Amino acid sequence: MESLKITLEGFVESYGYLGIFLIAFTESIIQPVPPDPFISGATAMGLNPLLSAIVATFGSVSGGVVAYFLGKFLGEPVAKRLLGEERFLKAEAFYNRYGTFAVIIAGLTPVPYKVFCWLSGILEFELWRFVIASVIGRFPRFLLFALFGEAVGNFL
Repeated sequence: MESLKITLEGFVESYGYLGIFLIAFTESIIQPVPPDPFISGATAMGLNPLLSAIVATFGSVSGGVVAYFLGKFLGEPVAKRLLGEERFLKAEAFYNRYGTFAVIIAGLTPVPYKVFCWLSGILEFELWRFVIASVIGRFPRFLLFALFGEAVGNFL
């Protein structure tokens, strides 16, 4: 427990809000580590929970927009090669039916948000709807983790 505390303190002292932004940004594109533990750890070590959630949301949605355009640029052939024809068609049908709601759910839950960022671009989902749905999904999740971290920090 003590080594985790030292690691988190080092992260907050070295990177602070910029670190939260970068973790959230890159997670929305490709990297597998979710920003949630970093947000909680940072607020446990004294960063402002609301500001941390805002920074994480901005980073995550910004990274999501990059993934959106990568998906749009690389397009359907790459998705079919990665997912296979059958999975791609299922994803497309799901998206056509639940587009905005799917992005919100992916933003709120442990479902890989980055997949929906890429699919939004590949399937040419409206960018403004993608951004709004992303903010609606990501901000409450990050705020919850930030407030949790602050509560834990009060006990450390």
